[in-house]
Amino acid sequence: MNRLAWFLIFALAAPGVLASGGEGGLMLSAHNDVGNISSLQRGARNFVNYCLGCHSAKFVRYNRVARDLGITESDLAENLMWTAEKPHETMQVAMPAADSTRWFGRVPPDMSLIARSRGVDWLYTYLKSFYVDEGATFGSNNIVLPGLTMPNVLWQLEGTKEAIVEETVDHDGNKHDTIVGFRALTAGTMSEEEFDHFVTDLVNFLDYMGEPMQLKRQSLGIRVIAYLLVFFLLALALKKEFWKDVH
Repeated sequence: MNRLAWFLIFALAAPGVLASGGEGGLMLSAHNDVGNISSLQRGARNFVNYCLGCHSAKFVRYNRVARDLGITESDLAENLMWTAEKPHETMQVAMPAADSTRWFGRVPPDMSLIARSRGVDWLYTYLKSFYVDEGATFGSNNIVLPGLTMPNVLWQLEGTKEAIVEETVDHDGNKHDTIVGFRALTAGTMSEEEFDHFVTDLVNFLDYMGEPMQLKRQSLGIRVIAYLLVFFLLALALKKEFWKDVH
């Protein structure tokens, strides 16, 4: 077994994650940082190239992304604005709704608030948990969201892998087939580390889209708390001064 296979089984697929599976399972940690502008810039590129073809972000405007991420108007128009003509337009999906319904059975969900509704750890685990399943609609399945109708659009980057299934027994004595790991089938164009960074950057951008103001909100919150602390100390000192002669 090559090194990639062992990595997928033991490093990527922590036993708790795979044993639990589904939406209630344990999650890998995204370790994303919305304060990392370089990561957000790469995440924006990843989102436009791999997600925007099917998923919109209709509550996010291109010019807001450019302003927050330090992207010039020329770079914005050349590298990101594939579904818009004006910088103030929102990030609309490239695929017509009728085609989405015909191919996937439904319109793929908007990604504007997906990080807030699902959580960054869920997204990170989901993007790293696709495996080959010949019985699935598009030939792949996912341990986090079994039976999904979304193809594994990142398979060329990560490569393909198959699930390792073992029979397990629950607390009631019932037997179940449980995915306990992955085995690599084909290598991708990226190494394991490169793909991890790719997914982290993408999840980071999705987290940013869910609340572009979060860094400013956090910074403002720290200043407010500092102000209240100083005010409390002044009020305490004033109280002691007023009551110093009272016995």
